[in-house]
Amino acid sequence: MEHSTDELTVALKAENFDLIIDLHNNIRSAAVKRKLGKPSFKFKKLNFQKWLAVNFKMKSLPSVHIVDRYMETAKHLGVTNDQKGLDYFIPVSDVVPLSELPLTHQNGYTGFVIGAKHFTKQLPAEKIISICRHINRPMVFLGGKEDFEKAETISKTLGTMAFNACGKYNLNQSASIIQQALNVITNDTGLMHIAAAFKKNITSVWGNTIPEFGMYPYLPGADSKIVEVKGLSCRPCSKIGYSQCPKGHFKCMREIDENEFN
Repeated sequence: MEHSTDELTVALKAENFDLIIDLHNNIRSAAVKRKLGKPSFKFKKLNFQKWLAVNFKMKSLPSVHIVDRYMETAKHLGVTNDQKGLDYFIPVSDVVPLSELPLTHQNGYTGFVIGAKHFTKQLPAEKIISICRHINRPMVFLGGKEDFEKAETISKTLGTMAFNACGKYNLNQSASIIQQALNVITNDTGLMHIAAAFKKNITSVWGNTIPEFGMYPYLPGADSKIVEVKGLSCRPCSKIGYSQCPKGHFKCMREIDENEFN
C-alpha cells in the first residue's frame, strides 16, 4: 500500500501542480499531500455527524448533496456549479443495440439494478419479484457476475417479462442499457448515479443507509423518487453496509411498499 502511495507521489510531483483539492481527506491522501508540499483544500467529510446518525439516530447532517459539498471545496478557485448534473460518456463500441434484447423488451423496459456492494443495501429476491408483478412491465436486471444467480431465480419466476443482464455486460454496456431504459429502479449503488447522469426517472431504494448521508441521485429526472421505510429505530445501522442485517429482521428492505413503484 505504501509502495503505491510512493509511486503516486512521484507521478504527481512530475506534474508540478500548484494546488491540491483533496476530496478523499483520509490518511493516504494526507500522506501524499505532505510529500508534495503544496497548498491544499480538503473536503469536509462530516464523519462525526454520520456517527451521530448511525449510533444515536440524531439528525445533524446538512440537507446538501455530496456533489454540492465537493463543489464547495473548490470554490476558492472560482469554480461554480453549472446545475447540469453529472456526465457519463459511453464509447460507441460499448453501445448495446436494442436488437440484443428479447423482442418483448425492444419497445421499452425498466432497468432494475439489483446489485450493491453490501447485502443490507440490496432488495431481497422475493421483494423484487413482488415489485415487478405490481408494475407488470418488461424488466432488465442489472448487476455484476455475483448477482447472476439471484437474477436468474427472479427471472425464472417472472417469465418473459424479465431479462437477466447481470454479469453479461461491462460497466459501459450496462450504462448503455440504463440510458435506453424507460425508467430505472435501483438500490443505493454506482449504476444509480449513472442513471442520474442520463436524467432518468429513478426510483431509488434505501435499506440500511439513508439519503441524508448526501449520496442520493444528483439532479435526476423530474419524476424521480426515494423509497424507504421510515420510522425504524435501527435505521441507519451503518454509513456503508453489512453482509447481513445486524438485527436479523431486515425490515428496512422487507417492509418496502410495492405501491411506491409504478
